[in-house]
Amino acid sequence: MKAKTILTSMLILAAVASVAQARTKLVALPERDATIIRLDNPNATLIEEERILTLQQGLNQVDFSWNAVSIDADSIRLTVLDHPEQVKLLNVSYPPGEPALVWEIASDGDYAETVRISYLLRNIDRLVTYKAIADKEETQLDLKSYLVLRNFSGEDFDMARVLLDYGDSFEQGIAHEETKQMLFLKAPNVPITKVWTWDSASLPWDPELLENQNIGVPVSYRILNDNDSGLGEFALHGGKARLFQDDGSESTIFLGEDNTSLVPVGQKTELYIGDSRDIVVTQRKMKDDVINRTRNDRQQTILYDTDEEITAKIENFKDKPATLTMIQHIPGQWEMKKCTIDGKNFEYTKKDAFTLEFEIELPARTDDGPAVKNLEMRYNRINVRGTPAQDRR
Repeated sequence: MKAKTILTSMLILAAVASVAQARTKLVALPERDATIIRLDNPNATLIEEERILTLQQGLNQVDFSWNAVSIDADSIRLTVLDHPEQVKLLNVSYPPGEPALVWEIASDGDYAETVRISYLLRNIDRLVTYKAIADKEETQLDLKSYLVLRNFSGEDFDMARVLLDYGDSFEQGIAHEETKQMLFLKAPNVPITKVWTWDSASLPWDPELLENQNIGVPVSYRILNDNDSGLGEFALHGGKARLFQDDGSESTIFLGEDNTSLVPVGQKTELYIGDSRDIVVTQRKMKDDVINRTRNDRQQTILYDTDEEITAKIENFKDKPATLTMIQHIPGQWEMKKCTIDGKNFEYTKKDAFTLEFEIELPARTDDGPAVKNLEMRYNRINVRGTPAQDRR
C-alpha cells in the first residue's frame, strides 16, 4: 500500500505528555485482512478495509497517513468491531501540514482488535458497458454487462471485493494506473421489441419532397427491466451498449452502438440500431385557423386561440408487422378535440405538458402493397400571445 498507515501503542499513561510535544517514531500496521471497493455511488468510491490492531491496556495512538493518495480527509472513519464496549475512540487530531491524522484509542485490556477503516477515494472510478447479441428473428437477446474499473488514485489494491449496487461481486486486485474490465451481469434470452420511432420535431414531414431520399425512421430494440425479461431486480446503470445480431451462420453482424441512461425497475430502454426506409410517415397540417381573438385599443390581436388539424399517413413496406412510436409536440396550453386512427378513437400517452406519444401497431404489407394507417389529430391551442402568423404576412 503506497499510503503508509502506522501504529504506536503507548504502554504508560504518563507518556502522553511527551507524545503531545513531538511525533513518535511509528511502525507499519499489519497488512489488510479484507478490502471492499464500493461503487454504489457514481460520484464517489467508498473504500472499506479491515485490519487487526495490537492494542494494549491504556491509551493507544494510531497514525494514518496517505501521502500521494487521493483520499478525502473529511471522510475517514474508524469503527471498532470486536470489543466496541471495551475499546473507545477518544479523539482525532490532524498534524499540521501533513496528509495524516492520529486516532487516540483507549482500551480496557490487551486485544488483537479488528477495526474497519473507511474513506472516500478520488480518481478511482468505473464505467458500465453492455454487449447484446440478438437472435436472427430479433425476438430476444443475450445481454452482458461489464464493469470497467480505472484506478488513478495513487493506491494499490492487491486484492479487494468489488461491489456495485447490483450484479455479482467479485474478488479483484487493481494497481495504481491500471484499468480492468470485469463481467458482472449475464441475462440470457431477454425479450425485445423492435420499434421504429418517428419524431415530428426532428424528422421531415414529407420525405418525398427531399432531394436526399436516404433519410429513414430510427429503429431500436426495446428492453423492459422487469421480471418477465429476466431482469427487474435492480435499476440498470447507464452506459455504452454495443449491439450485434446472430446471422444464422454461427457468426454475428454488428448493428451499432448506443448509450443508455439509468433504467429503473419496471421501466424501458431503447437501444438504437440504425435507420430504416421500410416504414414511411407522411404528415401534413390541414388546418391552422385563428379563433377567439382578443384585441387591444388599436384593434391588434394580442391573445388568441387556434384550431389546428394534422393528418399522417403511415405505410409499412415490411413483410412483417411492426410497432411505430410516433411523437407529436403541441406547444403551450392545448385541448385535444379529436384523435383517431382510421376513424377510430385512439389513446396516446402524455409524456409531458407538450409531448404526446403514440404506439401504433402496423400489420405486414400484402401483395397489394404496403399496410397503411391514417392518423387524424385536431386540437385547439389556447391563450396564445402575440400576433398570429397570418396577420404578419
